[in-house]
Parts: sequence; structure tokens; C-alpha cells
Amino acid sequence: MGFLLVIGFGAGLFLSPSQAVAYQDVSTPTGIVVTVIYTDPMNVRNGPGTFYDIIGQIYPGDVLPALGISPGREWIQVSFSGSADGIGWVYAAYVSVSGGELQVVEPPPTPAPLITSTIDPTLAAAFNTLPTATRMPTFTPPPPLTVPLFTDESSPRVTGISSGFFILVLAVIGALGLFVSFVAGK
Repeated sequence: MGFLLVIGFGAGLFLSPSQAVAYQDVSTPTGIVVTVIYTDPMNVRNGPGTFYDIIGQIYPGDVLPALGISPGREWIQVSFSGSADGIGWVYAAYVSVSGGELQVVEPPPTPAPLITSTIDPTLAAAFNTLPTATRMPTFTPPPPLTVPLFTDESSPRVTGISSGFFILVLAVIGALGLFVSFVAGK
């Protein structure tokens, strides 16, 4: 018990009244606040997007006053003492909002890249080509369609015995040969 009393007096002597007042002034923010629910330290940026610069970090459990939300509702504007203007942006999925509804605020302008890519005019001129002047194609209609007519007058006529007669004679000879072989085979 005496040990705790000595520590208490030592702490009282160590902390002056101005330091005690300073510790009493530190309190949790009031109004709309965000609490970091992400398990790792997260970045605070100077605008709502990953293409904005990182201006600091906040840690799991940190509570910051919320000022507004981006039009897409993906980033939350917070009061952040680590920036020059006292404002930072955090990703909304990694924090929880409590104390009210946030108003939509316009984000700062998108940062311009430090290096602007330019095209070498000499190189670009190598690819500028002018089309060669040619005559336009013209339409030539095809010649009129002629349908050939096939007539018997163009082929020579054979007079006399027709070819069907020869076929009939050969069929009769084949039938006689079959009959003779059938009779001779018995």
C-alpha cells in the first residue's frame, strides 16, 4: 500500500498542472466520427483515390472526426492533423461511421503527373504518310447473258439401224446361251 502511495506522489510531482490540463483536454471527438476497423495500419491520402499522395497512417481502433464522403461513397474525408490543410481521406470499407449521416463533398482536383509524356516530332513525322493519288475504280457492266440453245441439228444424223436394235439382239443371244447351258447341264 505504501508503495502505491509513493508512486502516486511521484507522479503528481512529475506532472505539472499544465500537463495535467493537457491530458484532460485530450478526448474522443464528438459528432460524426470514423473508427478504423482494418487490422493493419491504413494510409491517409490527400484525395479520394489511390492515385493521390499518402500523407500519413492511422492504426486499428483510431477515431477521427469525419467531414464528408466522396460522390461514389468509397472514400471518407476526415480531419487529419498530419496534413498541411488538416484534411485527409480514408477508404470507407476499412472504417465504421458513427454519429450521423455524412454529406457528399467534392473531392480535390486530380493530381497532375510530374512527368508529361511527349512525342518526338521527328519520329512522328516518319509515320505521317500521304496517300498516293490514284484513279477511282469504275464499274464496268458485264456483257449480256446469252443462253446456249442445244438442237439436234448441230449433231450429225445416223441413218439406218438404231442402237436399241443392237441391244435387243445381244439380249436374245444371251438368253439363248443361258438356255443352252441350262439344258446341257441336266
